[in-house]
Amino acid sequence: MWFDNAVIYQIYPLGLCGAPLRNEGADPEHPHRLLRVLDWVDHIKELGATCVLFNPLFESDAHGYDTRDFNQVDCRLGTNDDLKTVCDALHQAGLKVMLDGVFNHVGRGFWAFEDVRRNRHASRYKDWFHISFDGDTNYGDGFWYEAWEGCNELVKLNLHNPEVRQYIFDAVRAWVRDYDIDGLRLDVAYCLDLGFLAELRSVTDGLKPEFALVGETLHGDYNRWMNDHACHSVTNYECYKGLYSSFNSANMHEISYSLNRQFGSEPWCLYTGKHLLNFVDNHDVSRIATILTDKNCIKPIYGLLFGMPGTPAVYYGSEWGVEGDKKNGDPTLRPEIVKPEENELTEWITALAGARTASPALCNGSYRNIMVQPKQLIFERRYGDDRVLVAINADDKPYHADFNAEAGRAVDLITGDAHDFGGGSDLPPYSCMFWKTE
Repeated sequence: MWFDNAVIYQIYPLGLCGAPLRNEGADPEHPHRLLRVLDWVDHIKELGATCVLFNPLFESDAHGYDTRDFNQVDCRLGTNDDLKTVCDALHQAGLKVMLDGVFNHVGRGFWAFEDVRRNRHASRYKDWFHISFDGDTNYGDGFWYEAWEGCNELVKLNLHNPEVRQYIFDAVRAWVRDYDIDGLRLDVAYCLDLGFLAELRSVTDGLKPEFALVGETLHGDYNRWMNDHACHSVTNYECYKGLYSSFNSANMHEISYSLNRQFGSEPWCLYTGKHLLNFVDNHDVSRIATILTDKNCIKPIYGLLFGMPGTPAVYYGSEWGVEGDKKNGDPTLRPEIVKPEENELTEWITALAGARTASPALCNGSYRNIMVQPKQLIFERRYGDDRVLVAINADDKPYHADFNAEAGRAVDLITGDAHDFGGGSDLPPYSCMFWKTE
């Protein structure tokens, strides 16, 4: 599947394009904000990304996850034609496009919920939600409804209702028809009814070859949501925490344990052969340039991201080191950025993306720990005859590594430099190598 070999570039469009935080209607001074993305196409392509993942961009109350209408682009961003223009430009550049499917809940401004507020018992849409007319919420509607994790601005949909399912499936069909999208990220997939998820998979399998479903999951056994009757992939929050924590606590044993637990060759390993969506930051967590205690570790942590099993994702702006702290609120994680920038970090990520994309072992290979130290990690990726050793040094000092490389020579896929394993291997400070063995 194309997703297995992809490099994802994630954009939160309401943020990047500078939309107001609340939807108060169209802005006549900025009617086509979404078209700003066109100025990013070359940058995304040159970075080595192969797919753009858009967070919500359909009509919503505020942040996009409080949808008003699945069939209309948010008026703060522009029009449906603007989205088609952007998707066409990305496809013409050879990039895939994924949208955010927010199907567990909607906003209070969702058209069917507004009908319930107006007509109460008489509304034909009252069974689209989980409503009790014997209670109330803090909004004083005169009825109670189930919300996502107690957030009453996010009204939970009744996914057991055939009309609700049909509305969602028809919207997805329209997105494929009108924008030729290649996949969906499913928001809070861990909340979705598994029967609904299975039917969605069946629908999307019939819409387009290799249409990808990626579920947002946090904890638990990911195989519950990642199988032949659900998603193709899920977000790897287990390794997200392990990535930054291993660098901040000088404990590479943490991430190496997680990677072996997930992708190793032992029968008890959970996700061997599967491609989870890996990331060091996204629209919901602090930026990696902020959360790292030692900022010099940013290059090796990206090296680990691109060297480990799974599909790597880069969040807009992080490729040149944009900062943002979750404790200051979500808008600080989703800033307006007029145009992309480039620096040494950008060049490094570009080299990593190129190395990964060209390597069958890095895209699809097995995982085996070779050497684990508090600040150093070396592991093997192997796919057939293609074998790569990923070597990480998170220390501010060089490290001399003596280990059995099971090879004499190699070439670093990142730099093209030759490497001789004779006499051991020297790892420079804050470094990462992808040694393709001969």
